[in-house]
Amino acid sequence: MDATARSGETPANPSGPADAVPGQAGAAGHVNAAGQAGAAGQGDRVVGRADAVAGRAVETSQTLDRGLRLLHLVADASGGLTVTEAANQLNIGRAAVYRLVSPLIGHGMLRRDGDGRLRLGAGLLHLARRAQPLLAEGALPALRRLAEQAGATAHLTVVEGGEGVALAVVEPSWTSFHVAYRAGARHPLDRGAAGRAILAGRAGDTAPVSSSGELQAGAYGVAAPVLGVPGLEASVGVVALAPLDVDTIGPQVLAAATAVTNALR
Repeated sequence: MDATARSGETPANPSGPADAVPGQAGAAGHVNAAGQAGAAGQGDRVVGRADAVAGRAVETSQTLDRGLRLLHLVADASGGLTVTEAANQLNIGRAAVYRLVSPLIGHGMLRRDGDGRLRLGAGLLHLARRAQPLLAEGALPALRRLAEQAGATAHLTVVEGGEGVALAVVEPSWTSFHVAYRAGARHPLDRGAAGRAILAGRAGDTAPVSSSGELQAGAYGVAAPVLGVPGLEASVGVVALAPLDVDTIGPQVLAAATAVTNALR
């Protein structure tokens, strides 16, 4: 109708153009609607794919978290864990635990003993050996300062297999006599200043801990926990052949523990 009015001509078949114009408009309208519907459909599919990817990422993160928690549980269980015990502590089903255990065993992070209990695998030892030199290297400057200040053998002790292990040892350079403390020496956590400081740190107590003759007759120790380094349970301390003044040595040990924390995190 608009085209006819602009030309000023009378069409031979008045109904034809009138029908054609609405028809074209209808066709155009149909294409528009379809195009809009198509765009909306594509948008929905994109959003759906994004949601699916996000869902898989969350599921993967949750699985990784559970696997790491399982490793910590097994590490803290001196007698190993059954699948049922692990499921109860993780608050998941036994089938989910089996799905976690299989790849961890495949990578050597876990193993089953003769009774079928889960224990740490040798693969973790490989990782630990790679990490220990880094830990020792980061702690050495603070240990050297502590040894020179206190005039006593300084050490970094870490938890391994439920025991305390001397990871790094520094002897003072100016004393005539001092304790020869071997790196790699092991001892129970409930004996000696280093182990008891770690136990105190678990309870949030940062005060220096002292000991006398608990690991070796005639040896005296002062230690403080290293806190704030994720995944690490450790203490810094000194050991000497004579009684140590906790009021004097304690602040030095605390300062060294703080320096080690800052160096390792």
